[in-house]
Amino acid sequence: MSKDYYKILGVDKNASQDEIKKAFRKLAHKYHPDKQGGDEAKFKEVNEAFQVLGNENKRKQYDQFGADFAQQGGFGGGMNWDDFMRAARGQQGGFGGGFQGNFGGIDLGDLFGDMFGFSGGRTRSSRQRRGNDIQVDVSLEFREAVFGIEKEIRLTKHNVCDVCNGTGAEPGSGSKKCSDCNGQGQVRHVQQTILGAMQSVVTCSTCEGTGQVPNKMCKHCGGDGAMRGESRYKVKIPPGISEGEMIRLSGKGEAVGVGSTPGDLYVRVHVRDERGYVREGDDIHTEIHISYPQAVLGDKVEIETLEGDKKLVIPEGTQSHQKFKLKGLGVPRLHHSGRGDQYVKVIIDVPKKISRKGKKLLEELKDEI
Repeated sequence: MSKDYYKILGVDKNASQDEIKKAFRKLAHKYHPDKQGGDEAKFKEVNEAFQVLGNENKRKQYDQFGADFAQQGGFGGGMNWDDFMRAARGQQGGFGGGFQGNFGGIDLGDLFGDMFGFSGGRTRSSRQRRGNDIQVDVSLEFREAVFGIEKEIRLTKHNVCDVCNGTGAEPGSGSKKCSDCNGQGQVRHVQQTILGAMQSVVTCSTCEGTGQVPNKMCKHCGGDGAMRGESRYKVKIPPGISEGEMIRLSGKGEAVGVGSTPGDLYVRVHVRDERGYVREGDDIHTEIHISYPQAVLGDKVEIETLEGDKKLVIPEGTQSHQKFKLKGLGVPRLHHSGRGDQYVKVIIDVPKKISRKGKKLLEELKDEI
């Protein structure tokens, strides 16, 4: 009779790969032969089911043809039980680097490593400690964002000790090899688990991975290499910066002490509006009100720009809401050369009340215009 792999793992036929892997892990813990009360036959059966259902291609063939789709001998046609158990116990490929076997498409490092806190050869010592990033907000006036400005940022955080420069050693005292890790910066731990003795490599907590310890601790920071205090930074805001954009100050974030690098400081910009100006990208939009005679006869009017007052020629027959472009009077382009433009929208004001004389003149002109 064909084996029901779904039933063996206790999952539905529509189960996702994550659900299948989760079910396998649970049963692997329960039946592993190195565990008290374990059952090697059950463990082998569970692994056989996972070898098929945990592989998308094999699962499709199994769903169509059943367990005999590849005349597999217990482990998906290519998985050797003895090899599997040696790898699971850390005897294949050297266990010092974690689970490194890959059998029948199954990554043992991913599977068993996650169970017991190991990660396929990646040791914790390979990741250098890094402080947290920090974000601060700064408010700018409209013209400050347009033309750029220098702002001072003040904040309280952990900084690299300015006496020992983050080494944790009293200046001039020197350092010596860490006796706990023998100068390697890493220590090995052996842990007994249901899969047998497992070895992991971690960062030495005494020297924080540097391999060296101070002959004399820094009096200023107590050997931590970092101290909490107020910091001040001058930030150059470039011309043309927009609302919500950020400036990164590398290495100006939180410091976490010896053997680490500080995080980064991110400055988020907020721009206040200025009455009469609307920014769209690198362009500026403004409005000007003129009289009906000015629109009909034309005129030269004075308008406000970011560069001061300028003269704008209103041609004869200008229509209400007509726009005129003043080239190069917009916002400096942040990532390119040049500037945007200023667009001036003309609005024709129609008086609500006029004098008798004005009304009479308009009546006379009615047929002319």
